[in-house]
Amino acid sequence: MPKVDIASASQSSGTRYPAPFAGPCKGRQLRRLGDAAGLTQFGVNLVEVPPGGWSSQRHWHTHEDEFVFILEGELIMVTDKGEETMRPGDCAGFKAGDHNGHHFQNRSSQRAVFLVVGSRNEADECGYPDIDLLALPEGFTHRDRTPY
Repeated sequence: MPKVDIASASQSSGTRYPAPFAGPCKGRQLRRLGDAAGLTQFGVNLVEVPPGGWSSQRHWHTHEDEFVFILEGELIMVTDKGEETMRPGDCAGFKAGDHNGHHFQNRSSQRAVFLVVGSRNEADECGYPDIDLLALPEGFTHRDRTPY
């Protein structure tokens, strides 16, 4: 496999969440390293969260495993079990179908960077335990599945 040029990997910032859920995630930056490497069975993303930002809304996946490895800074991992500080070298895994919602908040004054690796399952749906939101293959909906 050829070396991936991180600087040329596809990049996006912010979020696709509908209002009013986008605010805490607007500063997030994401580089699609798995796409840059031509991977098709799992995704690898390099995520940067600025001070005060969130990685995502708290969520869980129906059909995708997810693995997170902290590279820089300090993040607070928020799950159904509470909060835990994550620093460089720390990692966490979330099994598909486990309803333990999770996300990462940057409460520090420095940026935080982590890798997230996940399956690529087209049937995947995301539940958001704290807000009226579902992510379905066709887009975001309310919990009752009416579109935003």
